[in-house]
Amino acid sequence: MQTYLTSFVVAALAGSALTPVARLLSFRWGAVSSPGGRHIHGQAIARLGGLGIFAAFMTTVISLVATGFANSVLEPEQLRLGLGLLIGGSVMFAVGLYDDLKTLRALYKLYGQILAAAIAWHFGFRVDVVDLPMLPSFETGILSLPLTIIWIVGIINAVNLIDGLDGLAAGVVFFAAVTNFVVAWMMGTTLVAMVMATLAGAVLGFLFFNFNPARIFMGDSGSYFLGFILAACSIAGPLQKASAAVSIAVPLVALGVPIIDTLLAIVRRFLEKRPLFSPDRGHIHHRLLDMGITHRRAVLIIYGVTVLLCISSIAIAFGRQWQVGAAILGVSAVLFGLIRFIGYFEYLMVLGRQKQRMRSRHVEWLRKLVLKVPAKWGAETTHDTLLEQLGWLAREAKLDSIEVRHKGELIKRFAGNDYQDMSDRDVTFASFPFFGEAGDVRFGWKSEYGDVPPQMDILLQLVVDQLEEHLRRVGSSWVPAAHDSVLAAEADPEPSLKPARS
Repeated sequence: MQTYLTSFVVAALAGSALTPVARLLSFRWGAVSSPGGRHIHGQAIARLGGLGIFAAFMTTVISLVATGFANSVLEPEQLRLGLGLLIGGSVMFAVGLYDDLKTLRALYKLYGQILAAAIAWHFGFRVDVVDLPMLPSFETGILSLPLTIIWIVGIINAVNLIDGLDGLAAGVVFFAAVTNFVVAWMMGTTLVAMVMATLAGAVLGFLFFNFNPARIFMGDSGSYFLGFILAACSIAGPLQKASAAVSIAVPLVALGVPIIDTLLAIVRRFLEKRPLFSPDRGHIHHRLLDMGITHRRAVLIIYGVTVLLCISSIAIAFGRQWQVGAAILGVSAVLFGLIRFIGYFEYLMVLGRQKQRMRSRHVEWLRKLVLKVPAKWGAETTHDTLLEQLGWLAREAKLDSIEVRHKGELIKRFAGNDYQDMSDRDVTFASFPFFGEAGDVRFGWKSEYGDVPPQMDILLQLVVDQLEEHLRRVGSSWVPAAHDSVLAAEADPEPSLKPARS
Protein backbone atom coordinates (compact mmCIF):
# COMPACT_ATOMS: atom_id res chain seq x y z
CA MET A 1 0.00 0.00 0.00
CA GLN A 2 2.92 2.34 0.70
CA THR A 3 4.06 2.07 -2.93
CA TYR A 4 0.61 2.97 -4.21
CA LEU A 5 0.30 5.91 -1.85
CA THR A 6 3.75 7.11 -2.88
CA SER A 7 2.76 6.86 -6.54
CA PHE A 8 -0.37 8.90 -5.94
CA VAL A 9 1.34 11.65 -3.95
CA VAL A 10 4.32 12.00 -6.27
CA ALA A 11 2.05 12.14 -9.33
CA ALA A 12 -0.24 14.72 -7.70
CA LEU A 13 2.69 16.95 -6.78
CA ALA A 14 4.20 16.56 -10.23
CA GLY A 15 0.87 17.33 -11.88
CA SER A 16 0.36 20.50 -9.85
CA ALA A 17 3.92 21.62 -10.61
CA LEU A 18 4.05 20.78 -14.32
CA THR A 19 0.58 21.97 -15.34
CA PRO A 20 1.51 25.68 -15.00
CA VAL A 21 4.55 24.99 -17.19
CA ALA A 22 2.29 23.40 -19.79
CA ARG A 23 0.05 26.47 -19.61
CA LEU A 24 2.95 28.80 -20.35
CA LEU A 25 4.04 26.62 -23.28
CA SER A 26 0.48 26.63 -24.63
CA PHE A 27 0.46 30.40 -24.96
CA ARG A 28 3.99 30.47 -26.33
CA TRP A 29 3.15 27.89 -29.02
CA GLY A 30 -0.29 29.35 -29.77
CA ALA A 31 -2.16 26.25 -28.59
CA VAL A 32 -5.19 28.06 -27.14
CA SER A 33 -8.96 27.68 -27.45
CA SER A 34 -10.58 30.93 -28.54
CA PRO A 35 -14.10 31.95 -27.46
CA GLY A 36 -17.04 31.29 -29.75
CA GLY A 37 -18.62 28.33 -31.49
CA ARG A 38 -19.13 25.39 -29.15
CA HIS A 39 -16.76 26.95 -26.59
CA ILE A 40 -18.58 28.62 -23.71
CA HIS A 41 -15.62 30.42 -22.12
CA GLY A 42 -15.18 34.12 -22.67
CA GLN A 43 -11.41 34.29 -23.12
CA ALA A 44 -8.55 32.37 -24.69
CA ILE A 45 -7.64 29.28 -22.64
CA ALA A 46 -4.49 27.16 -22.93
CA ARG A 47 -5.22 23.65 -24.19
CA LEU A 48 -2.00 21.71 -23.57
CA GLY A 49 -3.03 20.42 -20.15
CA GLY A 50 -2.42 16.92 -21.49
CA LEU A 51 1.27 17.79 -21.59
CA GLY A 52 1.22 18.39 -17.82
CA ILE A 53 -0.69 15.15 -17.15
CA PHE A 54 1.59 13.07 -19.37
CA ALA A 55 4.75 14.61 -17.92
CA ALA A 56 3.54 14.06 -14.36
CA PHE A 57 2.63 10.44 -15.10
CA MET A 58 5.94 9.67 -16.82
CA THR A 59 7.96 11.49 -14.14
CA THR A 60 6.32 9.39 -11.43
CA VAL A 61 6.82 6.13 -13.32
CA ILE A 62 10.48 6.89 -13.99
CA SER A 63 10.98 7.84 -10.33
CA LEU A 64 9.39 4.60 -9.12
CA VAL A 65 11.54 2.50 -11.44
CA ALA A 66 14.74 4.42 -10.66
CA THR A 67 14.28 4.11 -6.89
CA GLY A 68 13.34 0.43 -7.06
CA PHE A 69 9.80 0.89 -5.73
CA ALA A 70 8.21 -0.51 -8.88
CA ASN A 71 10.59 -3.45 -9.25
CA SER A 72 9.91 -4.54 -5.68
CA VAL A 73 6.19 -5.12 -6.29
CA LEU A 74 5.99 -5.99 -10.01
CA GLU A 75 6.82 -9.32 -11.60
CA PRO A 76 8.84 -9.56 -14.86
CA GLU A 77 5.71 -10.35 -16.85
CA GLN A 78 4.05 -7.23 -15.49
CA LEU A 79 7.09 -5.13 -16.38
CA ARG A 80 6.60 -6.11 -20.03
CA LEU A 81 2.95 -5.08 -19.82
CA GLY A 82 4.02 -1.80 -18.27
CA LEU A 83 6.44 -1.17 -21.15
CA GLY A 84 3.65 -1.71 -23.67
CA LEU A 85 1.43 0.63 -21.72
CA LEU A 86 4.04 3.40 -21.81
CA ILE A 87 4.74 2.96 -25.54
CA GLY A 88 1.07 2.92 -26.52
CA GLY A 89 0.29 5.83 -24.20
CA SER A 90 3.16 7.84 -25.67
CA VAL A 91 1.88 7.24 -29.20
CA MET A 92 -1.58 8.35 -28.17
CA PHE A 93 -0.24 11.44 -26.42
CA ALA A 94 1.85 12.36 -29.48
CA VAL A 95 -1.17 12.11 -31.79
CA GLY A 96 -3.24 14.31 -29.48
CA LEU A 97 -0.41 16.80 -29.02
CA TYR A 98 0.05 17.21 -32.77
CA ASP A 99 -3.69 17.80 -33.12
CA ASP A 100 -3.62 20.42 -30.36
CA LEU A 101 -0.75 22.24 -32.07
CA LYS A 102 -1.41 21.80 -35.80
CA THR A 103 -4.90 20.22 -36.13
CA LEU A 104 -5.11 16.70 -37.52
CA ARG A 105 -7.80 15.19 -39.73
CA ALA A 106 -10.23 12.90 -37.93
CA LEU A 107 -9.25 9.94 -40.10
CA TYR A 108 -5.57 10.32 -39.24
CA LYS A 109 -6.41 10.54 -35.54
CA LEU A 110 -8.36 7.31 -35.89
CA TYR A 111 -5.34 5.66 -37.50
CA GLY A 112 -3.22 6.76 -34.55
CA GLN A 113 -5.73 5.32 -32.09
CA ILE A 114 -5.78 2.02 -33.94
CA LEU A 115 -1.97 1.93 -33.93
CA ALA A 116 -1.84 2.52 -30.17
CA ALA A 117 -4.47 -0.18 -29.61
CA ALA A 118 -2.50 -2.63 -31.78
CA ILE A 119 0.65 -1.91 -29.74
CA ALA A 120 -1.26 -2.59 -26.53
CA TRP A 121 -2.54 -5.87 -27.98
CA HIS A 122 0.97 -6.90 -28.97
CA PHE A 123 2.27 -6.40 -25.43
CA GLY A 124 -0.56 -8.40 -23.85
CA PHE A 125 -3.45 -5.97 -23.31
CA ARG A 126 -6.08 -8.12 -24.97
CA VAL A 127 -9.77 -8.91 -24.83
CA ASP A 128 -9.15 -12.66 -24.62
CA VAL A 129 -12.11 -13.32 -22.33
CA VAL A 130 -15.38 -11.48 -22.07
CA ASP A 131 -16.55 -11.76 -18.45
CA LEU A 132 -19.84 -9.98 -17.80
CA PRO A 133 -21.97 -10.40 -14.67
CA MET A 134 -24.65 -13.11 -14.76
CA LEU A 135 -23.47 -14.23 -18.22
CA PRO A 136 -21.14 -17.12 -19.08
CA SER A 137 -17.56 -16.20 -19.92
CA PHE A 138 -16.34 -16.96 -23.43
CA GLU A 139 -13.02 -16.92 -25.24
CA THR A 140 -12.72 -14.40 -28.07
CA GLY A 141 -10.20 -16.38 -30.12
CA ILE A 142 -9.41 -14.76 -33.48
CA LEU A 143 -11.67 -11.84 -32.56
CA SER A 144 -9.24 -10.78 -29.84
CA LEU A 145 -7.43 -8.14 -31.94
CA PRO A 146 -10.50 -6.43 -33.48
CA LEU A 147 -12.36 -6.47 -30.14
CA THR A 148 -9.32 -5.00 -28.40
CA ILE A 149 -9.06 -2.22 -30.98
CA ILE A 150 -12.78 -1.46 -30.77
CA TRP A 151 -12.66 -1.34 -26.97
CA ILE A 152 -9.59 0.91 -26.69
CA VAL A 153 -10.60 3.25 -29.53
CA GLY A 154 -14.13 3.46 -28.10
CA ILE A 155 -12.97 4.43 -24.60
CA ILE A 156 -10.47 6.96 -25.99
CA ASN A 157 -13.19 8.73 -27.92
CA ALA A 158 -15.66 8.48 -25.04
CA VAL A 159 -13.28 10.40 -22.78
CA ASN A 160 -12.55 12.87 -25.57
CA LEU A 161 -16.24 13.57 -26.27
CA ILE A 162 -17.09 14.33 -22.65
CA ASP A 163 -14.28 16.88 -22.39
CA GLY A 164 -16.63 19.83 -22.89
CA LEU A 165 -16.85 21.59 -19.52
CA ASP A 166 -14.23 22.80 -17.05
CA GLY A 167 -13.07 19.86 -14.97
CA LEU A 168 -15.61 17.41 -16.42
CA ALA A 169 -13.44 14.85 -18.21
CA ALA A 170 -10.65 15.11 -15.61
CA GLY A 171 -13.09 14.53 -12.75
CA VAL A 172 -14.77 11.56 -14.43
CA VAL A 173 -11.39 9.99 -15.19
CA PHE A 174 -10.24 10.60 -11.60
CA PHE A 175 -13.25 8.78 -10.12
CA ALA A 176 -12.89 5.94 -12.64
CA ALA A 177 -9.16 5.61 -11.86
CA VAL A 178 -9.82 5.54 -8.10
CA THR A 179 -12.48 2.86 -8.63
CA ASN A 180 -10.18 0.74 -10.77
CA PHE A 181 -7.43 1.17 -8.18
CA VAL A 182 -9.67 -0.02 -5.34
CA VAL A 183 -10.80 -3.07 -7.29
CA ALA A 184 -7.30 -3.92 -8.54
CA TRP A 185 -5.75 -3.44 -5.08
CA MET A 186 -8.29 -5.70 -3.37
CA MET A 187 -7.84 -8.35 -6.06
CA GLY A 188 -4.05 -8.15 -5.91
CA THR A 189 -3.40 -6.97 -9.50
CA THR A 190 -0.40 -4.81 -8.67
CA LEU A 191 0.34 -3.34 -12.11
CA VAL A 192 -3.18 -2.02 -12.58
CA ALA A 193 -3.26 -0.72 -9.00
CA MET A 194 0.04 1.15 -9.40
CA VAL A 195 -0.88 2.63 -12.77
CA MET A 196 -4.29 3.73 -11.55
CA ALA A 197 -2.83 5.33 -8.40
CA THR A 198 -0.32 7.22 -10.55
CA LEU A 199 -2.96 8.27 -13.06
CA ALA A 200 -5.35 9.46 -10.34
CA GLY A 201 -2.60 11.56 -8.77
CA ALA A 202 -1.56 13.16 -12.07
CA VAL A 203 -5.19 14.00 -12.91
CA LEU A 204 -5.82 15.43 -9.44
CA GLY A 205 -2.80 17.73 -9.77
CA PHE A 206 -4.12 18.92 -13.12
CA LEU A 207 -7.69 19.29 -11.84
CA PHE A 208 -6.67 22.12 -9.52
CA PHE A 209 -6.12 24.24 -12.62
CA ASN A 210 -8.88 22.76 -14.75
CA PHE A 211 -11.92 23.03 -12.48
CA ASN A 212 -14.30 25.91 -13.16
CA PRO A 213 -13.17 28.55 -13.90
CA ALA A 214 -10.51 26.68 -15.84
CA ARG A 215 -7.11 28.16 -16.55
CA ILE A 216 -6.11 25.30 -18.86
CA PHE A 217 -7.81 22.52 -20.84
CA MET A 218 -6.44 19.00 -21.22
CA GLY A 219 -6.89 19.04 -25.02
CA ASP A 220 -6.78 15.94 -27.19
CA SER A 221 -3.32 15.10 -25.87
CA GLY A 222 -4.78 14.65 -22.41
CA SER A 223 -8.08 12.97 -23.28
CA TYR A 224 -6.43 10.52 -25.69
CA PHE A 225 -3.73 9.58 -23.20
CA LEU A 226 -6.15 9.17 -20.28
CA GLY A 227 -8.63 7.19 -22.36
CA PHE A 228 -5.91 4.85 -23.59
CA ILE A 229 -4.54 4.14 -20.10
CA LEU A 230 -8.01 3.44 -18.68
CA ALA A 231 -8.98 1.23 -21.60
CA ALA A 232 -5.73 -0.76 -21.67
CA CYS A 233 -5.60 -1.37 -17.91
CA SER A 234 -9.08 -2.89 -17.98
CA ILE A 235 -7.86 -5.68 -20.29
CA ALA A 236 -4.44 -6.30 -18.79
CA GLY A 237 -3.77 -9.64 -20.47
CA PRO A 238 -3.31 -12.52 -18.02
CA LEU A 239 -4.69 -10.37 -15.22
CA GLN A 240 -8.06 -10.36 -16.91
CA LYS A 241 -8.22 -14.14 -16.79
CA ALA A 242 -6.98 -14.25 -13.22
CA SER A 243 -9.81 -12.26 -11.66
CA ALA A 244 -12.93 -10.28 -12.28
CA ALA A 245 -11.18 -7.15 -11.05
CA VAL A 246 -10.31 -6.01 -14.52
CA SER A 247 -13.23 -7.55 -16.40
CA ILE A 248 -15.06 -5.48 -18.94
CA ALA A 249 -17.93 -4.77 -16.53
CA VAL A 250 -16.00 -2.60 -14.05
CA PRO A 251 -14.65 0.06 -16.46
CA LEU A 252 -17.83 -0.22 -18.52
CA VAL A 253 -19.90 0.86 -15.53
CA ALA A 254 -17.38 3.30 -14.03
CA LEU A 255 -17.19 5.15 -17.37
CA GLY A 256 -20.92 4.88 -17.90
CA VAL A 257 -21.50 8.60 -18.49
CA PRO A 258 -18.94 9.10 -21.31
CA ILE A 259 -19.85 5.75 -22.88
CA ILE A 260 -23.57 6.58 -22.92
CA ASP A 261 -22.78 10.05 -24.20
CA THR A 262 -20.78 8.51 -27.06
CA LEU A 263 -23.57 6.10 -27.98
CA LEU A 264 -26.10 8.92 -27.96
CA ALA A 265 -23.79 11.02 -30.13
CA ILE A 266 -23.60 8.19 -32.67
CA VAL A 267 -27.40 7.88 -32.78
CA ARG A 268 -27.82 11.66 -32.96
CA ARG A 269 -25.37 12.10 -35.83
CA PHE A 270 -26.89 9.16 -37.69
CA LEU A 271 -30.32 10.75 -37.48
CA GLU A 272 -28.89 14.09 -38.58
CA LYS A 273 -26.91 12.42 -41.40
CA ARG A 274 -23.66 14.03 -40.25
CA PRO A 275 -20.15 12.54 -40.05
CA LEU A 276 -19.51 10.48 -36.94
CA PHE A 277 -16.62 12.69 -35.79
CA SER A 278 -18.31 16.03 -36.52
CA PRO A 279 -18.62 18.31 -33.45
CA ASP A 280 -21.94 19.53 -32.10
CA ARG A 281 -23.66 20.84 -28.97
CA GLY A 282 -25.84 17.82 -28.28
CA HIS A 283 -23.77 16.14 -25.55
CA ILE A 284 -25.09 15.50 -22.07
CA HIS A 285 -23.22 18.45 -20.57
CA HIS A 286 -24.50 20.76 -23.31
CA ARG A 287 -28.06 19.61 -22.67
CA LEU A 288 -27.65 20.43 -18.97
CA LEU A 289 -26.42 23.93 -19.83
CA ASP A 290 -29.32 24.43 -22.25
CA MET A 291 -31.69 23.64 -19.37
CA GLY A 292 -30.38 26.70 -17.55
CA ILE A 293 -28.11 24.81 -15.13
CA THR A 294 -24.91 26.64 -14.27
CA HIS A 295 -21.55 25.44 -15.55
CA ARG A 296 -20.26 24.28 -12.18
CA ARG A 297 -23.54 22.66 -11.15
CA ALA A 298 -23.71 20.71 -14.41
CA VAL A 299 -20.23 19.32 -13.73
CA LEU A 300 -21.17 18.40 -10.16
CA ILE A 301 -24.30 16.61 -11.36
CA ILE A 302 -22.23 14.43 -13.69
CA TYR A 303 -19.69 13.91 -10.88
CA GLY A 304 -22.50 12.65 -8.65
CA VAL A 305 -23.77 10.25 -11.31
CA THR A 306 -20.22 9.00 -11.90
CA VAL A 307 -19.67 8.34 -8.18
CA LEU A 308 -22.88 6.29 -8.05
CA LEU A 309 -21.75 4.31 -11.07
CA CYS A 310 -18.30 3.75 -9.55
CA ILE A 311 -19.85 2.39 -6.36
CA SER A 312 -22.00 0.09 -8.45
CA SER A 313 -18.97 -1.15 -10.37
CA ILE A 314 -17.26 -2.09 -7.10
CA ALA A 315 -20.39 -3.99 -6.08
CA ILE A 316 -20.31 -5.80 -9.43
CA ALA A 317 -16.67 -6.78 -8.89
CA PHE A 318 -17.08 -8.16 -5.36
CA GLY A 319 -20.77 -8.74 -4.77
CA ARG A 320 -22.67 -11.98 -4.74
CA GLN A 321 -25.07 -12.83 -7.51
CA TRP A 322 -28.04 -10.95 -6.04
CA GLN A 323 -25.83 -7.96 -5.21
CA VAL A 324 -24.49 -7.90 -8.75
CA GLY A 325 -28.05 -7.96 -10.07
CA ALA A 326 -29.06 -5.14 -7.74
CA ALA A 327 -26.01 -3.11 -8.82
CA ILE A 328 -26.86 -3.56 -12.50
CA LEU A 329 -30.45 -2.48 -11.85
CA GLY A 330 -29.13 0.53 -9.96
CA VAL A 331 -26.80 1.45 -12.82
CA SER A 332 -29.62 1.16 -15.33
CA ALA A 333 -31.88 3.33 -13.17
CA VAL A 334 -29.20 6.01 -12.73
CA LEU A 335 -28.37 6.22 -16.43
CA PHE A 336 -32.03 6.12 -17.44
CA GLY A 337 -32.79 8.86 -14.94
CA LEU A 338 -29.96 11.04 -16.26
CA ILE A 339 -31.06 10.64 -19.87
CA ARG A 340 -34.68 11.27 -18.92
CA PHE A 341 -33.73 14.31 -16.84
CA ILE A 342 -31.98 16.03 -19.74
CA GLY A 343 -34.89 15.25 -22.09
CA TYR A 344 -32.83 13.14 -24.46
CA PHE A 345 -35.65 10.79 -25.44
CA GLU A 346 -37.75 13.75 -26.56
CA TYR A 347 -34.69 15.20 -28.29
CA LEU A 348 -34.08 12.04 -30.32
CA MET A 349 -37.78 11.82 -31.18
CA VAL A 350 -37.66 15.36 -32.56
CA LEU A 351 -34.57 14.53 -34.62
CA GLY A 352 -36.24 11.41 -35.96
CA ARG A 353 -39.35 13.37 -36.83
CA GLN A 354 -37.30 16.01 -38.62
CA LYS A 355 -35.52 13.32 -40.61
CA GLN A 356 -38.84 11.78 -41.66
CA ARG A 357 -40.16 15.19 -42.70
CA MET A 358 -37.07 16.01 -44.73
CA ARG A 359 -37.11 12.67 -46.54
CA SER A 360 -40.87 12.14 -46.81
CA ARG A 361 -42.32 10.31 -49.80
CA HIS A 362 -43.72 13.52 -51.34
CA VAL A 363 -40.30 15.17 -51.11
CA GLU A 364 -38.69 12.20 -52.87
CA TRP A 365 -41.33 12.09 -55.63
CA LEU A 366 -41.12 15.81 -56.27
CA ARG A 367 -37.32 15.84 -56.16
CA LYS A 368 -37.20 13.42 -59.10
CA LEU A 369 -39.93 15.24 -61.05
CA VAL A 370 -38.32 18.69 -60.82
CA LEU A 371 -35.57 17.46 -63.15
CA LYS A 372 -38.19 16.48 -65.76
CA VAL A 373 -40.16 19.74 -65.66
CA PRO A 374 -38.00 21.82 -68.10
CA ALA A 375 -38.19 19.22 -70.87
CA LYS A 376 -41.85 18.39 -70.24
CA TRP A 377 -43.06 21.97 -70.12
CA GLY A 378 -40.64 23.19 -72.78
CA ALA A 379 -42.54 21.21 -75.42
CA GLU A 380 -45.76 23.20 -74.84
CA THR A 381 -46.50 26.22 -77.03
CA THR A 382 -49.74 27.68 -75.63
CA HIS A 383 -50.93 29.10 -72.35
CA ASP A 384 -53.66 26.46 -71.83
CA THR A 385 -51.59 23.40 -72.66
CA LEU A 386 -48.86 24.65 -70.35
CA LEU A 387 -51.29 24.91 -67.44
CA GLU A 388 -52.53 21.40 -68.17
CA GLN A 389 -49.05 20.14 -67.34
CA LEU A 390 -49.76 21.01 -63.69
CA GLY A 391 -52.22 18.12 -63.77
CA TRP A 392 -49.39 15.83 -64.86
CA LEU A 393 -47.29 17.12 -61.97
CA ALA A 394 -50.12 16.57 -59.46
CA ARG A 395 -50.57 12.97 -60.56
CA GLU A 396 -46.88 12.05 -60.75
CA ALA A 397 -46.00 13.71 -57.41
CA LYS A 398 -49.03 12.09 -55.72
CA LEU A 399 -50.35 15.49 -54.67
CA ASP A 400 -54.00 15.83 -53.68
CA SER A 401 -54.48 19.01 -55.70
CA ILE A 402 -52.89 21.96 -57.46
CA GLU A 403 -54.98 25.14 -57.71
CA VAL A 404 -54.11 28.11 -59.93
CA ARG A 405 -55.55 31.56 -59.19
CA HIS A 406 -55.17 34.73 -61.21
CA LYS A 407 -56.18 38.09 -59.76
CA GLY A 408 -58.02 36.29 -56.96
CA GLU A 409 -60.11 34.09 -59.30
CA LEU A 410 -59.78 30.30 -59.32
CA ILE A 411 -58.72 29.40 -62.88
CA LYS A 412 -57.80 25.72 -62.67
CA ARG A 413 -57.90 22.92 -60.12
CA PHE A 414 -56.03 19.73 -60.88
CA ALA A 415 -56.67 16.63 -58.79
CA GLY A 416 -53.91 14.12 -58.15
CA ASN A 417 -54.39 10.38 -57.72
CA ASP A 418 -55.13 10.75 -54.01
CA TYR A 419 -57.42 13.77 -54.26
CA GLN A 420 -60.06 13.95 -51.51
CA ASP A 421 -62.10 16.60 -49.75
CA MET A 422 -59.75 19.50 -48.95
CA SER A 423 -61.41 19.89 -45.55
CA ASP A 424 -59.50 16.85 -44.27
CA ARG A 425 -57.36 17.85 -41.31
CA ASP A 426 -54.29 15.94 -42.47
CA VAL A 427 -53.95 17.89 -45.74
CA THR A 428 -51.09 20.38 -45.88
CA PHE A 429 -51.27 23.41 -48.18
CA ALA A 430 -48.50 25.60 -49.56
CA SER A 431 -49.16 28.69 -51.70
CA PHE A 432 -46.64 30.46 -53.94
CA PRO A 433 -47.26 33.74 -55.85
CA PHE A 434 -46.20 34.26 -59.44
CA PHE A 435 -45.57 37.47 -61.37
CA GLY A 436 -45.45 39.42 -58.12
CA GLU A 437 -48.97 39.32 -56.72
CA ALA A 438 -50.75 38.72 -60.03
CA GLY A 439 -51.60 35.14 -59.11
CA ASP A 440 -50.67 32.17 -56.99
CA VAL A 441 -50.39 28.40 -57.13
CA ARG A 442 -51.59 26.37 -54.16
CA PHE A 443 -50.38 22.80 -53.65
CA GLY A 444 -52.13 20.37 -51.32
CA TRP A 445 -51.01 16.94 -50.11
CA LYS A 446 -51.71 14.60 -47.26
CA SER A 447 -49.16 14.87 -44.46
CA GLU A 448 -49.17 13.71 -40.86
CA TYR A 449 -46.88 16.59 -39.84
CA GLY A 450 -49.14 19.54 -40.55
CA ASP A 451 -46.41 21.84 -41.90
CA VAL A 452 -44.26 22.19 -45.00
CA PRO A 453 -40.78 20.63 -44.77
CA PRO A 454 -38.02 22.99 -45.95
CA GLN A 455 -37.06 20.64 -48.80
CA MET A 456 -40.65 20.59 -50.05
CA ASP A 457 -40.83 24.37 -49.85
CA ILE A 458 -37.72 24.78 -52.01
CA LEU A 459 -38.84 22.21 -54.59
CA LEU A 460 -42.29 23.76 -54.97
CA GLN A 461 -40.77 27.21 -55.37
CA LEU A 462 -38.61 25.84 -58.19
CA VAL A 463 -41.77 24.51 -59.86
CA VAL A 464 -43.49 27.92 -59.68
CA ASP A 465 -40.36 29.66 -61.01
CA GLN A 466 -40.41 27.27 -63.98
CA LEU A 467 -44.10 28.05 -64.53
CA GLU A 468 -43.35 31.79 -64.65
CA GLU A 469 -40.52 31.28 -67.13
CA HIS A 470 -42.59 29.16 -69.52
CA LEU A 471 -45.60 31.49 -69.32
CA ARG A 472 -43.33 34.27 -70.54
CA ARG A 473 -42.00 32.01 -73.29
CA VAL A 474 -45.44 31.16 -74.71
CA GLY A 475 -46.56 34.80 -74.56
CA SER A 476 -49.22 34.32 -71.88
CA SER A 477 -51.61 37.21 -71.29
CA TRP A 478 -50.85 36.84 -67.58
CA VAL A 479 -47.37 38.29 -68.05
CA PRO A 480 -47.54 41.86 -66.66
CA ALA A 481 -46.64 44.77 -68.92
CA ALA A 482 -43.67 45.58 -66.72
CA HIS A 483 -42.19 42.25 -67.65
CA ASP A 484 -42.63 43.04 -71.35
CA SER A 485 -40.68 46.28 -71.03
CA VAL A 486 -37.97 44.51 -69.14
CA LEU A 487 -37.67 41.89 -71.85
CA ALA A 488 -37.53 44.63 -74.51
CA ALA A 489 -34.80 46.42 -72.63
CA GLU A 490 -32.82 43.21 -72.37
CA ALA A 491 -33.22 42.64 -76.12
CA ASP A 492 -32.04 46.21 -76.97
CA PRO A 493 -29.72 47.29 -74.17
CA GLU A 494 -28.17 50.21 -76.11
CA PRO A 495 -29.74 53.60 -75.13
CA SER A 496 -31.26 55.77 -77.88
CA LEU A 497 -29.09 58.66 -79.08
CA LYS A 498 -31.80 60.49 -81.12
CA PRO A 499 -32.23 64.17 -80.17
CA ALA A 500 -35.38 65.13 -78.34
CA ARG A 501 -38.09 66.87 -80.32
CA SER A 502 -38.52 70.56 -79.67
